[in-house]
Order: sequence, then structure tokens, then C-alpha cells
Amino acid sequence: MLIPLHAPDPLLLLIAGLAIDAVFGDMPALFRRIPHPVALAGGAVSAFERKLNRPKRSAAARRLRGIITVVALVAGSAALGLAIARLCRAAGPAGTAVEAVLIGILIAQRSLFEHVAAVASGLAGGGLAAGRDAVRHIVGRDPDSLDAHGVARAAIESLAENYSDGVVAPAFWYLLLGLPGLFAYKMANTLDSMIGHRSARYRVFGWAAARLDDLLNLAPAPISGALLAAAAVFAPEARAGAALRIMLRDGRRHRSPNAGWPEAAMAGALDLALAGPRHYGGALVNDAWLGDGKARAEPADIVRALRLYTLACQLGGGLLIGAWLATHVRLPL
Repeated sequence: MLIPLHAPDPLLLLIAGLAIDAVFGDMPALFRRIPHPVALAGGAVSAFERKLNRPKRSAAARRLRGIITVVALVAGSAALGLAIARLCRAAGPAGTAVEAVLIGILIAQRSLFEHVAAVASGLAGGGLAAGRDAVRHIVGRDPDSLDAHGVARAAIESLAENYSDGVVAPAFWYLLLGLPGLFAYKMANTLDSMIGHRSARYRVFGWAAARLDDLLNLAPAPISGALLAAAAVFAPEARAGAALRIMLRDGRRHRSPNAGWPEAAMAGALDLALAGPRHYGGALVNDAWLGDGKARAEPADIVRALRLYTLACQLGGGLLIGAWLATHVRLPL
């Protein structure tokens, strides 16, 4: 006998998940006892990489094995998401609550705020060494090559880029494909963050991971930039018109096909110059500058960026609530 499956409204579930994340964040008390889903995903990526990415193999063989890794892990994550979604539907209200909590766990709006705020606090209270130590947790570049202004810029750039990767994109793929889409996206993003680098070790093996992450963020990235520009309307210290203008002008100048959209919007909104030349793995990468403002960012600029980010998150949540009301509330004629 088939169990009738009732699908709760994905908009309402997403709103609930965002609220859970805003209130509870990373839930450290819980994940000190059990592994976090992203940590499990990272462990799976590491296991595949150790087994398949052996230097003795040819570049073609390593690329093929990288493709196999991406297909296996992303498809497996989607299948797991589908199985959990079906179990949640069958479990009724308790399952609905579990799904909302899973969404909250896999969207990183509060933890992103806290990590970037730690950089501002470190720079302001402990100087350059503390700022470098804090920024080390959120950027891939070499923190020891950064001065205080570089640390502040790196924090702001990470905030903008990860607003897209960690907040908007998971929400986008959940709305589009439910838990299978959310699980698949988080695995793809984890793959990119771990092996999608241009280093000698990962350039070939991680090629598929980097390309898939680029593809999955083609829509969320400009949406993120647009939300940051719209949020600037409500921030007295930000400039909405400049955010939109700089995003449209410089969004494609970044070496990433997606990171430039939110970073350029942030640069325009706060009158900063972001990106530019920086060191990765000891090598200088000559990226273009985004924006026309100052490159000598300060801790106060990180605080301004955090306020804009918070407004963008609130605006996104408000739009979701508005969309739900528009589809469920019928005003009397």
C-alpha cells in the first residue's frame, strides 16, 4: 500500500529554514556530537581524491577520474536528498519540521556573518596578526601576504561571494528542485571549494568540479548582486545606483564567471575597489579591480559591508514572504 505523500509549500519551508539559520546558526552544541552534513560531504570528497587523484596517472586519466568523482558524489547527494524528502513527506508534520531544519543547516547566512565579523573584530582589537588569523578561515589566498587593508578587502570580498554561494544559491536550488537540488548544490560547492583550484594538484582533477560550480551559480550570482544593490536603497551609508552601475560594468571582469557580480555590487555600494592583484599558493594573480572607490579598506568598511549583507538577507526573506502571500492570500474584491 502506497503512503500518500503531501508536499508542503517549498516557499514556506524555505522561509522557515532561513529563520532557523538566523536564530541558531551553525548549531555548535549539536554538531559537537554528530558530524555536520558539509563535513560528511568533505570527507567523501577527500576519500575520492586520495583514491583517484594520484600524480603517477596521466593528465587525461586524472581529468576523467575527476569527472567520475563529481558525477558520483553530486548524483549520490541528489539521490540522498530525494530519499530524505520522501521520508519527510511520509512523516507528516514531524517530517516537515525536519526538512525545515535541514534547510537551516545547509544555508550559511548567520555563520557567514559571524566569520566576517570576526575579521573586523580581530583587526580592530588585535591588529594585523589577529585579522590574518581570522580571515584565514574564509579565504583561499595567502593571508600572510596581506596588509591590514588587504585583510579587510578579503573579508568584504568573501562576504559578497559567499552571500551568493552560501545563501542565495542554496535557496535558489531548493526552490527549483527541493531537497535533491539543495543536497546536490551543496556537494557541488564543497567539491569546488576543496578541489576546484588552479594549483598543480587540482588543476586537472578538479576541472569538472570548478566548471559545474560555475554552471550552478550562473543564475544565483547576478541575483545576489541585484539583492545587494537593492538593499543599498535602505542603507544610509550605501549607494544603490552605484552598486547597480558597477555591477553591470565590472561584474564580468572577475576571473570567476560568477563572483564578480556580488563583489562588484558590494564595491559600488560602499565606494570601494575590490579584487585586484593577490597571491594564491605563493603566485601573484593579476585580477582586475572592481569598482572606482578606495582600495585601502578598514575594519569600519567590513562593518558597513555586514550591514548591507544583513539588509540583503532581510530583503531576500521579505521577497519570499511576499511571494508566499501573493500565492496564498486572496483579498476580497
